Amino acid sequence: MRRLRGDVVLVLGIEVPDDLLERWLGWFAPPVQPFVIPPDLAASLKLDDDRDRLTPEVRDTFCLYGLGSSALVWLTEAGARRLPAAVRRSQPTPHRWPASIAGRELGAVVTYVEKGRRPSRHRDVAPATWEAIASALPGARHLAGTFPARSGPNCFATVMAACGVEDAQEAWMLREPFEDWLAEHTAKGGRDGEPGTVLVWRSADGAAQHAALTLGDGWALHKPSQGWMSPTKVLTLGELKYSARAAGRRLHRHHLR
Repeated sequence: MRRLRGDVVLVLGIEVPDDLLERWLGWFAPPVQPFVIPPDLAASLKLDDDRDRLTPEVRDTFCLYGLGSSALVWLTEAGARRLPAAVRRSQPTPHRWPASIAGRELGAVVTYVEKGRRPSRHRDVAPATWEAIASALPGARHLAGTFPARSGPNCFATVMAACGVEDAQEAWMLREPFEDWLAEHTAKGGRDGEPGTVLVWRSADGAAQHAALTLGDGWALHKPSQGWMSPTKVLTLGELKYSARAAGRRLHRHHLR
């Protein structure tokens, strides 16, 4: 983390204004937090199962996916002590309370966002490279090196927005519209060294799991996840391929028509 000036902090090489940092803190360490517990425990403690309260941002902070039949309850730090220690330890991710980071809030949330994530290399891309792709990839330069305003925008949306699809950068783009766009605007095959090659990682059943876009000169653009903590960033092709690797996935290429 590095503060550039009074109202801007540099996180993963990206400028983040104070108003966005304030929202991050609200999602990172809210005073009332969600816990996944067995339904019978919720009933015995007279706690309501309240999933409607879960926002996408808090869902992504606490990794609350696929809850199944478990109850989702909301507790303060004091209220959480009513839960058995084994239940507290079994949560999908550790809970961080405002009191535990008092006086170091900014450093705590920035450390969380930066941990295990590569910085964006968008500042290293030559101006001539950006100029060369401006017409074919009109949204790429604007998106590169930005954090989303909220959870939702994902890798599919980022690729489509970089290629000029209006308002795509604000969407949680599902596979179906992304596949429709691929079929209409691209053809199979492409070269990593050329700008405008859409890289799609598919699982064994053929479902698209991740997507990125080459910018030329050895650079590529992607957004690792739909989370608020996941920026749209530029990496070298080697860095991006390493980052996107996962068991059972295969890389497919498409080029813009």
